[in-house]
Amino acid sequence: MSGKTLYDKIWDSHVVHDFGEGEALVYVDRHLVHEVSTPQSFAYLDSTGLPLRRPELQLAVADHAVPTKDRDKTIKSELARNQVARLKENVAKHNVPYLALEGNGHGIVHVIGPETGFTLPGSVLVCGDSHTSTHGAFGCLAFGIGASECGAVFATQALRQTKQNTMRVTLTGGLPEGVTVKDVILALIAQIGTGGGVGYAIEFAGDTTRALSMEARMTLCNMAIEAGSRVGMVAPDETTFAYLEGRPLAPTGADWDAALSHWKNLPSDDDAIFDKEVTFDTSILEPQVSWGTTPEQTGSVTGSVPDPDAMTEPGRAERARKSLAYMGLTAGQKFADISVDRVFIGSCTNGRLEDLRSAASVLQGHRVADAVTAIAVPGSAAVRAAAEAEGLHEVFLSAGFEWREAGCSMCVGMNGDSLEPGERCASTSNRNFEGRQGIGGRTHLVSPQMAAAAAVTGRLTDVRELLK
Repeated sequence: MSGKTLYDKIWDSHVVHDFGEGEALVYVDRHLVHEVSTPQSFAYLDSTGLPLRRPELQLAVADHAVPTKDRDKTIKSELARNQVARLKENVAKHNVPYLALEGNGHGIVHVIGPETGFTLPGSVLVCGDSHTSTHGAFGCLAFGIGASECGAVFATQALRQTKQNTMRVTLTGGLPEGVTVKDVILALIAQIGTGGGVGYAIEFAGDTTRALSMEARMTLCNMAIEAGSRVGMVAPDETTFAYLEGRPLAPTGADWDAALSHWKNLPSDDDAIFDKEVTFDTSILEPQVSWGTTPEQTGSVTGSVPDPDAMTEPGRAERARKSLAYMGLTAGQKFADISVDRVFIGSCTNGRLEDLRSAASVLQGHRVADAVTAIAVPGSAAVRAAAEAEGLHEVFLSAGFEWREAGCSMCVGMNGDSLEPGERCASTSNRNFEGRQGIGGRTHLVSPQMAAAAAVTGRLTDVRELLK
């Protein structure tokens, strides 16, 4: 028999009951909880009288609906105010660990999970948010679930799931100057499409992947969902272990030694067979920018808006026409000629310390263009504190950015940080569908460096021009 993939190893070790035909009841080790996805889940417990089975295996935080400025004042949105209040009531009632909005542990759910050590290799981790794939960067099986499934985890600490096929994406060649992992994942999605990963658990491999920091691996896995896959993974290695050691919720002492021994056996076996193989040369990439309303509608910043009439696939051409109409762009228009009104640096994709450092390196000595409004939103209170300890906030403020508190902010456009109709934004977030950042708002997905360059020039700009 052939060896096992990382995904197979974790799946097999967590099957509680096999229903046959690829369906199984799978044990859940970790459950991240936030204010938007779980009101109905807690209500399910209340209506059935069921207890929350393992409170200590949950970790709750309010992140989507919270404001990122005037944090000391009452939340303006009644809906957001009620969501945060209800979460606090529910976690207190059911004894779920909670990272308070006012505390040093607060942050975006997919940032605080790893930084606390709640996210561990070999585990099954779920959350009521599609970008839970982020945590697969640690070699765990992580995926987003719905409100009813959150209720099932609360009550049973298990879920009925269908096993995925496996896909290995081998990234090779390293990263050229000015190119980051955000450019890699955008270019990959442009190649395989937003449906390229449907039905597959993706494992990222290759020398480019191995050279990535944990922050970069999280960005990579975060956007696996944008390729259609619920699961993005990177096998754990010394980079993983070094990141986790000493984290508050990570194992210690003899438990750490035992965990480490187990984790080292998790990588896919040399003779493991994947259902699909993709090899992607990252050495030839340029900085990327999305031009449409899905991440697959992306191109090199030195290029121009494509012509739908030149597309041979009818469905693709029609989608492109619709996207260009919404985005207010015309075929042949150079990306470098597209001006922006807003710049957003943050989100669970690019709101970590490494991302802020990357953007600050471009902003140093520059000012935000007069017509641009720019905000920098750290992914957590810990990231914010670390950035301020390095003086990064001074770089952002001196350049003309607003320096905000932690939260999802403009990524979801539901907390006071949103675009006005027709406004165009260079954004480090993960999604650009119609209205994502505000009704009628137009989003261009870019890396933190590219966002900083757009802020300085007032247009989509090849960051390599500034790095010179």
